[in-house]
Amino acid sequence: MLTKEEVLELLKPIKDPFLHRTFEETNGIVDVNVKEDRKHVSVKLAIAKINTAEQMQLQQEVVAVLKRNGASTVGLRFEQLPDEVIQKFQPTANKEKEASLLGGNHNTKFISIASGKGGVGKSTVTVNLAVSLMRLGKKVGIIDADIYGFSVPDMMGIDKRPVVRGNKIIPVERFGVKVISMGFFVEDNSPIIWRGPMLGKMLTSFFTEVEWGELDYLLLDLPPGTGDVALDVHELLPTSREIIVTIPHPSAAFVAARAGQMALQTNHEILGVVENMAYYQSQKTGEKEYVFGQGGGDKLAEVLKTKVIGRLPLMQPYEEEDVFAPSVYQEDHPLGQEYRRIAAKVIAKMED
Repeated sequence: MLTKEEVLELLKPIKDPFLHRTFEETNGIVDVNVKEDRKHVSVKLAIAKINTAEQMQLQQEVVAVLKRNGASTVGLRFEQLPDEVIQKFQPTANKEKEASLLGGNHNTKFISIASGKGGVGKSTVTVNLAVSLMRLGKKVGIIDADIYGFSVPDMMGIDKRPVVRGNKIIPVERFGVKVISMGFFVEDNSPIIWRGPMLGKMLTSFFTEVEWGELDYLLLDLPPGTGDVALDVHELLPTSREIIVTIPHPSAAFVAARAGQMALQTNHEILGVVENMAYYQSQKTGEKEYVFGQGGGDKLAEVLKTKVIGRLPLMQPYEEEDVFAPSVYQEDHPLGQEYRRIAAKVIAKMED
């Protein structure tokens, strides 16, 4: 059994999902009606943005609160707050953004690692390029932006989770590289079933709500292809540069060209192409076998008017006792040395 006054008290502390201010502060409770039997509650709320995934989340929150306190059924309607109310509280959000990596008041350089399709080793390249940049004396972070197919924590052997200090998330550090990933926020390798707007919000949080400290380079492991998350990155980071990863097979290179063209169309400079799984070299004979063919990386670089900055053979990292990191190559490993050369080229291009 609820009264109108009780409903108002329940709604006042709930926050607008965009302004992060309570409905009491924004005067966002437009109308409340309780039927005579006091079991059906009808509510009209005003928020900063309507018809979004955040609105749906808010709707679930409001309904749950009212039902938990005695409502049998709940009717909800939404309208947009007046512009003057939105502008009144928007500066707070803008200040938070300016203080983050998205604000431009920092020296961090962004490198997005992209591919046309999955399974070509994009995340492996991201992880090892980051570690190699660190070995060359740089302060490095990784955002595992492949939100549906996160793999960076497992590749680096990370078994810890971020901690929260104040209102900031502290990234996990491994091999001297700071890492944040969707994988830290799901249980038991559960699938992610979010849609575009919710993914964009999570990606923005990785920039604004994580305490990165001083970074020289922040690498973003993008999802394969040209979907919502890749588009969000291009909008969020107008100064990001990109590395396109492919394998030598012509079909893989053809698909990768789409990711490269997307970068060019959004004025993102392409640093170069990395051709992964370029060949397999027999330890017995020394002969190279081109398992996936030849020429894909060169053809892709030609289409994108850039260069191949690395060719990586099929090899496993050395096995080390007490060190679990299934995709990180040691500094003295042939591939570790090749990644070091790629990192040196990246630094030369980025700091020219």
